[in-house]
Amino acid sequence: MENPQAQASAMRDRRPDALGSLKVLPDELICTILEYLSPRDVARLACVSSVMYIFCNEEPLWMSLCVNKADGPLQYEGSWKKTTLHLENVPDELKEGHRKSLHFDGFNSLFLYRRLYRCHTTLGGFSFDGGNVERKELISLEEFYNQCDERKPVLLTGLADTWPARRTWTIDQLSIKYGDTAFRISQRSPKKISMKFRDYVSYMNLQHDEDPLYIFDDKFGETAPSLLNDYSVPQLFQEDFFEVLNREERPPFRWIIIGPERSGASWHVDPALTSAWNTLLCGRKRWALYPPGRVPLGVTVHVNEEDGDVHIETPSSLQWWLDFYPLLADGDKPIECTQLPGETIYVPSGWWHCVLNIETTVAVTQNFVNSKNFEYVCLDMAPGYRHKGVCRAGLLALDEDSFQDIQMNRICDAEDLSYPDLTRKEKRVKMQKPTEPSDHKTINNSASRGYILQKQGFSYDIDFLSTFLDKERDHYNFPWSSGCCIGQREMRGWLSRLWVGKPEIRELIWKGACLALNAEKWLDCLVEICSFHNLPPPTDDERLPVGMGSNPVYLLADCVVKIFVEGGLESSMYSLGTELEFYSILRASKSPLKNHIPEVLANGILYLENGTYKIAPWDGKGVPKVIRTCNLIAEKCKEDGFSFGVWRKEQFECRTARLSINEPMNSAGRTTIWPFIITKRCKGKIFAEIRDALFWEDALNLASFLGKQLHNLHLLPSPPLDMQSISDTAQRVKFSFPNGGMGDIPGESEIPQEWEIFISTLTARKRNIKSRLTHWGDPIPKTLIQKVDEYIPDDLTKLFGAYQVSSGSNYL
Repeated sequence: MENPQAQASAMRDRRPDALGSLKVLPDELICTILEYLSPRDVARLACVSSVMYIFCNEEPLWMSLCVNKADGPLQYEGSWKKTTLHLENVPDELKEGHRKSLHFDGFNSLFLYRRLYRCHTTLGGFSFDGGNVERKELISLEEFYNQCDERKPVLLTGLADTWPARRTWTIDQLSIKYGDTAFRISQRSPKKISMKFRDYVSYMNLQHDEDPLYIFDDKFGETAPSLLNDYSVPQLFQEDFFEVLNREERPPFRWIIIGPERSGASWHVDPALTSAWNTLLCGRKRWALYPPGRVPLGVTVHVNEEDGDVHIETPSSLQWWLDFYPLLADGDKPIECTQLPGETIYVPSGWWHCVLNIETTVAVTQNFVNSKNFEYVCLDMAPGYRHKGVCRAGLLALDEDSFQDIQMNRICDAEDLSYPDLTRKEKRVKMQKPTEPSDHKTINNSASRGYILQKQGFSYDIDFLSTFLDKERDHYNFPWSSGCCIGQREMRGWLSRLWVGKPEIRELIWKGACLALNAEKWLDCLVEICSFHNLPPPTDDERLPVGMGSNPVYLLADCVVKIFVEGGLESSMYSLGTELEFYSILRASKSPLKNHIPEVLANGILYLENGTYKIAPWDGKGVPKVIRTCNLIAEKCKEDGFSFGVWRKEQFECRTARLSINEPMNSAGRTTIWPFIITKRCKGKIFAEIRDALFWEDALNLASFLGKQLHNLHLLPSPPLDMQSISDTAQRVKFSFPNGGMGDIPGESEIPQEWEIFISTLTARKRNIKSRLTHWGDPIPKTLIQKVDEYIPDDLTKLFGAYQVSSGSNYL
């Protein structure tokens, strides 16, 4: 009988010939590279060699290709390759439906084998309960607050016993009632994929995926509103500060979750450091949890230094339990439990958690903000990045300087620690700039230093965590994290509504506003302005700025105070300067428009000098002494002219239009000088507050009134031109931007020179309009942002045309 070992040794290794120079690459890297190709290129590459045929016919690859291509409704065709070819509109006769798969000897891959094993493994005996997650039944609200809230996870029984969902949320019954309803699907692609429930059930029964798609739909209350009648928020979790927002304004907060065996949520911390409850209606889930600051083995945290956006690299839930969990010493393992039908698990703010469905499950979950986690949520919305890294990764997130600062000023005693020791290999934290490569050496050194402090100083305490805020970063001037669950203006509006709607907890709201907005700083500015102009100090109702807008605006009893900060000092000076020039023109023209424009009561510049606030009155003309030292204007300015008026602002915007939205607007970006204006307060309500309740006839009357005022506005004379200054700016733009400056204007254009600068500015802004609109945030829909290029002509000069009226004046 032939020796099998001898037969195996004689077998030809086909990898060198089939891969050529690529043979030096690990199989995992090859598979990752293939995911960046198009489906048609992968199909062509499969014809190159036998090994490429194997790599290019892996179902996990085609699953990745499919979910990256799909956008909208998806129907599973029995395999991911068939589903992808269907999306590619490949003719049926070319889909290889009846062709046999090719098999080759002389090739083996541990990576592919382990992935294949994960795709087909069953989890019937995977249940585990170490008893370190306490189970409680019929707990009172007081007991919950005292024993559990924000301290540790807990399993609660009996909360869902009376829910209709306990009986009706089964796969069979949901399929009968909601078979044609499309639900959103969770996957690792940015695309929004949905599946009809009937199609999804078919997919669950046919698939053999390592990380199966699962329903994770925050809009189920809109697509299937009757589902909301099947459960109620448990009394323990009914306090939710996001409830003051309208449904359209509120960030995603509730999800229906349905998934087969092997599906689940990989390691993460819930958005904005909110807390969550999750009630299981059928099936079983295995949970693993680590306390705040304890990054799980195999997980990498990236924090963008520009906007603080947090990105987490993590293996799938199944891969983590199979490949990483066995490497942990007993003292380093997470706390674990198996959730059973009818049980509700509570996950406190900041806790890492990973969930694996042991069998097909149906669950409902909600995130919430209450009095216990409110300050943490506000902290996570503050500008900067270091505090976000520390909240999630503990002191491993610190760089060299920050590490030494904490070492010199230790905040927490060693006896306060409750977390097990960590090893250097267990964690990596990357504080990574968006355009710079990672420095793994620096990361590892930082992790080594962090290991020492992790045992000595980390505490998930708001006073401790707030010490990592960047005091130099201003909420109104620094980029807003794209991963934040709520927009920048919406966050300010949320705080403002809480302030008005929940006066009994204003002390707490004020603490949160100071963390998120640095509200105390702006209140100090307001108090100084009021004192200087003999205005009554702000009352308790008036301490917070109004929510919308781009600058701190305070509504006082009889006046409105606006402090200009957006864009830095230079931009703020132009904002105030143009307003004052407008008011000057309005007064001189005797236009009827002035009857509907708030009266200016005072204006000036507030600045901090040697720790003392001072105010310099300014009427908009000339350059104030405190500004002259900043070198914001290079040209000589007339003392009786508006040095920061409309035409100079146009030149300033032309110079800065080509800067990235993350670049500073000017080199004199001081934080201790703030222009301001005080206007008389108009009585009435903001239009946004009454828009939905306005009768059609009233809306028409309002539109007619605004149309008349717009007409009056256009009849105002333009400010006098400084043609020498405009000509100099045009020349500088041509010199500085030879490939995109004034060359945007056709050579034989009849457009005046002052308008050429304006068009050049618009053209520059058009080049990165998507990023600017995304940075602006809500309420601009993302779908509109993606299509905005279709609405704007390539040649913006087509929007302008010169004509002459009978008076002889030229208009555009």
